[in-house]
Amino acid sequence: MSTEKLVRLWPASGVRVRSGDLELRWIDDELLVQLAETAGRGIHSPDVMPFEHPWTRGTPDEVARSVVGYQWNARTQVSPQRFVLELGVIADGVPVGVQGLVADDWAVLRRVQTGSWLGLEHQGRGIGRRMRVLALHLAFEGLGAVEAKSGAFADNPASNAVSTHVGYESDGAVRVAREGAAALHNNFRMTRERWMALRDAHAALLGAPVDLDGVEAFRAQIDAPLA
Repeated sequence: MSTEKLVRLWPASGVRVRSGDLELRWIDDELLVQLAETAGRGIHSPDVMPFEHPWTRGTPDEVARSVVGYQWNARTQVSPQRFVLELGVIADGVPVGVQGLVADDWAVLRRVQTGSWLGLEHQGRGIGRRMRVLALHLAFEGLGAVEAKSGAFADNPASNAVSTHVGYESDGAVRVAREGAAALHNNFRMTRERWMALRDAHAALLGAPVDLDGVEAFRAQIDAPLA
């Protein structure tokens, strides 16, 4: 199937967000293999667990298979009731991680939840902040969201720092089961009003204009009238 035909049938496959050397784009099978191998090489040190579901435990192939299985399942979830939009993160032409947007009851709430991971070898370069801003730009400017939420375990300082640096407001904390024990999970919230107020700061952080491709067709799919 040609790329044009796939985009017509499944608009999510045409979504791209770019700013300078950083790009978020639909994860086709070729990119998926590269990202799975990146995850297999490690996302965090063995003595920590930044995810509620410990999918990063196991051999490199087991971790890579978890990525493949999750992404194949996520592709089908696009509707006004719920959408899961997983985008590969490409930095200077190299696949480095995944940035996702999830929305439940989208037609009613217009709220997204962001989630992401970045290969260990690519951390510490400011990519995490920039890819989050691109995801928020897509949500607010491209899709018309009114609210974005995110979260991180209290013992994950890097992820918490990304949220605070980008400008999220604290939205409380809850205890969550993680690997058989309770762990404190911080919640964060960005409203459309706050996003608009921080536009200049976000533009300075990115350092280049943002280009959105394929977003109008995807938005038409998720904004279709409810059955």
